[in-house]
Order: sequence, then C-alpha cells, then structure tokens
Amino acid sequence: MRNLFRLCPLLLAAVLLFGADPAFAGKRVALVLANSAYQNAPSLANPVNDGAVMAKTLKDAGFDVVDSRHDLTALDTRRVLRDFADATRNADIAVVYYAGHGIEVDGSNYLIPVDAKLERDTDVYDEALSLDRVLVAVEPAKQLRLVILDACRDNPFGKTMKRTLASRGIGRGLAQVEPASTNTLIAYSAKAGFTAQDGDGANSPFTIALSKHLTTPGLDVRRAFGFVRDDVLKATGNKQEPFVYGSLGGEDVPLVPVKAAPAAASAPAINPQADMRRDYELALQVGNKPAWEAFLAQHPDGFYANLAKLQIDKIQAEQVHAAAIEKAKQAEAERDRLAAIGAQTDAQAKAAADAKAAEQAQLVAQKAKEQAQQQAAAAEQQRVNLAAATPGAAPASTASPAGTNVASLTPADLSRSVQTELGRVGCFSGQADGVWNPSSQRSLSQFNRYAGTKLDVKVASTDALDTVKSKQSRVCPLVCDHGFKADGEKCTKIVCDDGYVLNDDNQCEKQRVAKPGKPATDKPATAKRDDSDDRPARQRRQSGGAGGVAAAGAGRATGGGGQIFCNDLLCRPVRPGCHLVYRGGGGPHNDANAEVCN
Repeated sequence: MRNLFRLCPLLLAAVLLFGADPAFAGKRVALVLANSAYQNAPSLANPVNDGAVMAKTLKDAGFDVVDSRHDLTALDTRRVLRDFADATRNADIAVVYYAGHGIEVDGSNYLIPVDAKLERDTDVYDEALSLDRVLVAVEPAKQLRLVILDACRDNPFGKTMKRTLASRGIGRGLAQVEPASTNTLIAYSAKAGFTAQDGDGANSPFTIALSKHLTTPGLDVRRAFGFVRDDVLKATGNKQEPFVYGSLGGEDVPLVPVKAAPAAASAPAINPQADMRRDYELALQVGNKPAWEAFLAQHPDGFYANLAKLQIDKIQAEQVHAAAIEKAKQAEAERDRLAAIGAQTDAQAKAAADAKAAEQAQLVAQKAKEQAQQQAAAAEQQRVNLAAATPGAAPASTASPAGTNVASLTPADLSRSVQTELGRVGCFSGQADGVWNPSSQRSLSQFNRYAGTKLDVKVASTDALDTVKSKQSRVCPLVCDHGFKADGEKCTKIVCDDGYVLNDDNQCEKQRVAKPGKPATDKPATAKRDDSDDRPARQRRQSGGAGGVAAAGAGRATGGGGQIFCNDLLCRPVRPGCHLVYRGGGGPHNDANAEVCN
C-alpha cells in the first residue's frame, strides 16, 4: 500500500491516463449555475440558495474546481460553458448543476437565462441554452460526465408565448433524454413530463437530498441518486420522483473516493526491486515518452533503468522515422509541382536532389527504427524470461496494489484484445498478434472516423478496448477489391450479363462491337499509353487497397515496365532505373509501395 503513496510522477501520469478506481479519484471539476432573478418572468426564491448549497457540498468533497455562478444572461452562460469545457479536458469527473427555469420544445430541453423574453416559441433557439450545449461542455471528461437539472418547473412563458406553428409542441417539465456519449448521466429533479416542487424552506427537496447523499465517500453515484429519490418521494408525499437517464459500466463510480486506511505497523518491509518492477510495468502499460522519463527520474540506475532507456530510444526512432516520411512527401510534392509548372531546369534539379536525399533519409530512419524496435523487444523478452525463471517472482502481469488493476493485462494482451474487437466491428483485417504496429493504428483511426470517437491511436488502451467493445455491430464499411461488391458481411464477385463487361469503376457496361468492314484479326491489340487528363484519377482508384498491392506485384514480375507510383498527392510513372518495393500497409499518409532506384 505504501508503494502507491510515494510521490512518483509516473503513478500520477498513470492515474490521469487510466482514470481512478473507488480508492483513488482523479481530477474532479464542477460548474454550478443558479438563476433566480428573471427579468421578464416572476423571480424564483430557491435556485440561488440551492446553488450555494451545492457549491459548498462539492467544495467540501474536495473537488479540484468548483465554479459557482448565478443570475447569468444568455451571453454570460455561453462564455461560462466555454471556459468550463477547457477545465474538463484533463478531468476524470465533470459535474454541472443547474437550478432555475427549464423548458421543453419539440422534444428538446433548454435552460432559460435571466434575460430571456421568449415572446414566441422560436425565440427559444436564440435566447435559451440547449441541454446539448451543456453536454458538450462536460464531454472531454474521461471517467464520468454528470449533469444535474433542478429545473422541472412550470413554464412561466407558456401563457404569453406565441406559437408560430400549431404542431410545435411545448411540453410540461422536461423531455426524456438518452445521452449519446458513454459514461454520461443526466439527473432530473422530477421524471420527464412532470414538474418539481420548491418546498417550504430555503432549498428544494431535491437539492437537500443531493447535498446529503451525492458526495458520500465511496458511494456509487447511481446508488446515491437512488437514496436521493427515496428522500424526495418521502418529502413530497410521493408526488415528485427524481429520475436519472444514461448508464455506466459495472464498476462503482463514486464522486468522492474512500480515504485509504493507514498502513499497519506490522506491514512487511518494502522490496525496492519489486517496487521498481511494478513501476516499470506501469510505464510499459502507459507506453509513452513522459511515462518512461518519469520512471527514470524515480529509478535512474539498474537493470530496469537500462530497459526504460531502450524503450525511449525506440519511441524517438519512431518519431524520427515519421518526421522523415513527412519530409520526403513534401520534397517529392515540391519536385512534382515544379515539373508540372515547367520551372527552370536548375530549380527542378535542386528539387529532385532534395527529394532523393529525403528519400534516402527516410530509408535510414526506417532502418534505425526497426533496429531500435528489435532491441527493445529483445530486452523486454529477456525481462519476461528472467521474471519467469526467478523463484517466487510475480508474473509480468501482476496488478498494482490496492486493486488499481492498471497492469492486469500485459501490453501484448491488451493490444491483442483491441485488435480482436476491431476485427469484430470490421475495422481490422490482420492477425491479432498483440503487436501494436502502424496497421493497428490505422485500424483504430478508421474506427475513430466512423464511430465519431477520439481515441488515442498510438497505444492500445483500456479506454479503446471498452469503447470498441460497446459497439454491437459493424462500424467500418466493408471494402472489396475490384470485381467484387459488398453483400452483407462479405464480398461477392460481380457477374455481368452477356454482352457487358466490367469497367474500371466496377460497373457493367455494354461491350463495344468492332465496326463492320474491318477484317477480323487474331493479332492482339498493341498496348497504348493513356495520357488523358483523367488517367491519374483512375490509377488511384485501381491502386487502392489490396488491388493496388497486386498491381505492384505484377509490375515487379514483368521487370518493372509500366509501373505507377501513387501517394496522397498524385500518381506518376516510376522513374527510369527505378522499381517499386512493397512495404506493406497502405492508407492515409502511409504509402504501400516505395520507389527504390539503383
């Protein structure tokens, strides 16, 4: 237990990356909004009082940030939400509490600022704040996003508001919601379609119950709202029932962690080597350069320090290689641009030399990266073998003390699990080998694109595993080679009717018939170079995916004649004396083939 309380930057970094369990909460931020002094509607007695109680409750609970505001205009509310969104970017738990008037229009919920007039029903879009805008402010939080609305009151503008459309509905209370983001809860002071009571005292029954139960140390937030519901039902004679929308996972998520018990006097002596090994495995799980630097700051010498330095060398080599690839692309694009505009010969020659030098630098960086990766992999395998051979040694996947479980999976196991799940949703077609390589990174990037997520693709994380697991069906579209089409979950061959042939666009077109009068001949047609304007575009279509790899292979088999090199910018013939070498992969910013010159 004492190992977890050392002032180690490595552990702090891990908490930020992986969230916290009930015993160790990460950064917690809260925004409290309360509107009482309405300018164009009767004032409310309780919201400002309720806001003060909730702000004090959250501050006493140890929240890192508690921003409390009251009686804000629409413009000021938007500014406050924007600033609060910045505070949630590195937070694990984000809470927004609002007390005041709320309104439901056409199934959407809006918070009413104090300067709203709402003379007609469409004014709500300009003068009020949608609940979706509040959810955007808490969206960056990693572990829990919680929005609490004590706003289920009667609409004070309902009798005077003009209806622009008779079909536009204005409901009683707030409408039911289903959060689109994971780990998001929205709590109403009364069930959707019902109104809440302000109570007889200075605070509403809902806020009183919240201040009593919500910040109980170690109490799961869902159970806390269950106790809040019971108290409010009892206080209002079963007339008001608070309700919570959204869902969380199976682990308890308390707003306030349980304080750790002091170490027993008879606790066994700390083993420095065991501590170092645990810290190393934790850094390996995080897998980025800051984590390794933090480890070396804590353990600068010894066997594990040498392993950590190899891991840093590997990361730096990968970064240098990525930079070399980008520089080579830019140099090649500049060379081709000057050639296209007919620049002076010396300028073109300089650009060509720069492109060739950049390409050579890319090859050198790639070799250095591969060497660093091999050295780091060999050292890691040596460490695993040594741990297995040492009597009484804990396995490399031993979890950290106190049940943090951040190292319950080895990096290879975690990578393999993420690869398997990506394959299930159609984003990964390779073998789940546990090696998080560029192909795996591109697969997770594809998942981000089609699922609308922002997962870090550089490392296989538990967040990525949980997010991909939550998808029940295919996410990435099925991509088929030329001559095949998507048919459900598989590719089927395209069969054209008699008299039709398959063209380059995967469409069946009518076969051309030779003009009469010309004698038939068995002599095959001579291949003719196509220099039309649309040639590069059609070559890009043909070179994509597995079809492009096959074409490159065919070119090599015939001595390289007629080979075409394509990247993100253009397609062009392979230079004289050069040929294509298949590097593997393919996709945005990662060419499948490289041009190698003798």
